[in-house]
Amino acid sequence: MHFTAQDLARVQVAGGPDVMWEIVLSAAQLAGTTGQAVFGPWRVHARTGLRRLPASHRRLIRYLAPPVGDFPDFLTPPQAAQGLPAGIDAVLSLRPQRIRRDLAVLPDAPHWARPLADADPTALGELADALHGYHRAVLTPVWHRLHSAVDAERAVRARALLNHGVDGLLNSLRPILRWSPPVLEADYPVDRDLHLAGRGLLLVPSVFCWRTPVTFVDPGLPPVLVYPVNLEPGWITDPAAPAGRASGKEDPLARLLGASRAAALRLVEDGCTTGELARRAGLSQPSASQHTAVLREANLITTVRRGNEVMHTLTPLGTAFLTANPSSAGTR
Repeated sequence: MHFTAQDLARVQVAGGPDVMWEIVLSAAQLAGTTGQAVFGPWRVHARTGLRRLPASHRRLIRYLAPPVGDFPDFLTPPQAAQGLPAGIDAVLSLRPQRIRRDLAVLPDAPHWARPLADADPTALGELADALHGYHRAVLTPVWHRLHSAVDAERAVRARALLNHGVDGLLNSLRPILRWSPPVLEADYPVDRDLHLAGRGLLLVPSVFCWRTPVTFVDPGLPPVLVYPVNLEPGWITDPAAPAGRASGKEDPLARLLGASRAAALRLVEDGCTTGELARRAGLSQPSASQHTAVLREANLITTVRRGNEVMHTLTPLGTAFLTANPSSAGTR
């Protein structure tokens, strides 16, 4: 990806997980076998949920999101940043020419897919039902953990940006992405150059993107680069369990503060809002607020209001506590 000075001024990180990208990329992961240590337990639960969907919906998702190769750009519209309903509405409003053009990246279209290529209202309605059903069966059970992982990733990138500017932000994406100004490079299945030409770049962290970043097939679309969030094996051993609970030997900080409050302190390390803390720790919003109030009174965190939200960060004393009591397992 080739940057101009204008592009550097227009680099953004998505405000949270993009539901449509996660649908497509998780469907590709579900059909594949890569990253078994990270995705194996999730695949077991997801395939159980997937079996509850109508066979025609499973077939449609498998066709549109293959485990390798390109998939149609229209499945990941920018409107999905506003949520699943907005993303699906954007798909349903597409012109037939755009749908046909994007579907051309899929080889050997089956006969039952032809109505979709013609933007037949019944076929589009089935696509909408399939996307809703897939999200409900496969992603909803793990969405709080997925959101937590992306929140933590955003906090890391925000710190890099605040400390070192856009140059530091792009450098912090190594080793997945390599910043050699004015070019951002990644390993990719094909040799490709994308000139941003002043349009900027939206970076989208994704849980189900695996090793290789992804971008649109069509270089004329607003530039987006979806890149993998770093996940440890066991991040989702039990999708029903609350996020942010690490296993292993007893944490000295937990003995001092209590397990939930110690976890809250660790999760504030990269900075977060109360809502983000609640998601990361698997707590209710009132419980997260109570923990931050106690930690603030103990001078372990500081809180700054930002519009309708408050941002929590560690104080030097809080940082010293964590440095002296390293966690035996990750909290992300």
